[in-house]
Amino acid sequence: MTNYFTITLLSALLLAGCGQFASKASTDNASIDAMIAKGEFAKATELIKTKLATDSLSPEDVYDLNFKIDRMSRIRQDFSKDDTTVLAYIKKVYPEVTAQEIAEWEKSNALENMTIDGVKKYFRSAPRNLFRIDKNANTHWQEINGRQSDEVDAFLADYIPEVIAEAKAGTPAKSTVLSSYNRFVKPVTMKIKYTLSVDSGEIPAGEIIRVWMPYPRNEEKYKNIELISTSQPEYIISPDSYPHKSIYMEKIASENEPAVFSYELKFTSYNQVFLFSPEDVKPYDTNSQLYKEFTSERETHVIFSDDIKRLTDSIVGEEQNPYLKARKIFCYIADTYPWASAREYSTIENIPQYVIDNHHGDCGQVSLLFITMARYAGIPAKWQSGWMLHPKGVNLHDWAGAYFEGIGWVPVDQSFGYVNSSDADVHLFFTRGLDAYRYIVNDDYSGDFYPAKIHPRSETVDFQRGEVEWKGENLYFGRWHYNMEVEYDSEQ
Repeated sequence: MTNYFTITLLSALLLAGCGQFASKASTDNASIDAMIAKGEFAKATELIKTKLATDSLSPEDVYDLNFKIDRMSRIRQDFSKDDTTVLAYIKKVYPEVTAQEIAEWEKSNALENMTIDGVKKYFRSAPRNLFRIDKNANTHWQEINGRQSDEVDAFLADYIPEVIAEAKAGTPAKSTVLSSYNRFVKPVTMKIKYTLSVDSGEIPAGEIIRVWMPYPRNEEKYKNIELISTSQPEYIISPDSYPHKSIYMEKIASENEPAVFSYELKFTSYNQVFLFSPEDVKPYDTNSQLYKEFTSERETHVIFSDDIKRLTDSIVGEEQNPYLKARKIFCYIADTYPWASAREYSTIENIPQYVIDNHHGDCGQVSLLFITMARYAGIPAKWQSGWMLHPKGVNLHDWAGAYFEGIGWVPVDQSFGYVNSSDADVHLFFTRGLDAYRYIVNDDYSGDFYPAKIHPRSETVDFQRGEVEWKGENLYFGRWHYNMEVEYDSEQ
């Protein structure tokens, strides 16, 4: 390795203890947190700066306070629209909208807003989200745009029945792998090119840019992961023991040219189908380490709040079978919380509570709600995420996993919900299956990176787009660009 690569890696590892631990540091800053909660960002920032300048603080406290400033900046970026812009968008769809309707939408947060330093600001996607979240508003959208079916939903409605049929056939063929209840069928081979670029001027010339890009985990549903090429001759692929799988690269910043990082790989992915009856699920060993770990609360986001307890109890009722309990939770969330574009996760204190309070959620948000409810109901559950690579549907995506004794870990894609079919196995496929068009990067949330980051992450929960930093700071989203290209094997 060149000297700059070795030195940067060693410094990151040495500083990891401070950086990774500090993000979880608990500091008594109740007055500051109260100001932030009320949207008094200027006052909170001033108080933090005074505290940083005058108090004798630990490195952990300094890290924590600086991130509070960073988080307020992130919220400002998310809540960037004013009332004039929002009203103009709404009137294009619904010209007769009244002030009372606007007020009601704001109160319910269907029109997501917050007051920052005395000025009402709206979430950047609030105008479009309104017509996704509120049923009455959606009727006005449909009058102009008609019913819009998602291309991925349409693809899956045709594709999943074929997957189920092949799994049920159960003939060990070249394309089929069988293992008890867990079946792998209909492989798809894909070629990936991932590119991350940092514009010139974002980092001082001569400084070392550190980049983490998403990389596929060694999952049982994958075969033949082949790294074809990399933009940098030196790189590090993180071990699978780390929850976030990445390929790490470095480059010296140039004054006149963007810094481009990329890699190409090819892999074969199978559809994963679980065929079991609820009666096949055995009682849990509640003393096992797996059960204790994956049914416990976890700060942040997996918290058994009063709302979680009350809601989960009302959904599950007297049901005792673990799979049927999980299915009830899945169906409730699918029926109750429509998809909407999401704020950056790092700006939300408790994501499942956010979904309950705001009556909507994107893929990761409803997945965390499922995980929290399932754990409270005594069902081990965990996070998974990466990319969805469906034709015409390449995008970031999150889902969950539930553990059933005697069956194993079963994927649960809460956001994909139901497949449009009268066949129950097809209709409820995503309660116990995962299609082949997945790029699985993460097996947990808010974990550590290898090599470790020095500065706070841009995405404090997930890892899909990438992370970028230099010794002076983290580069937040918008200061760099990413792109995923997918080619499909024509023979598959």
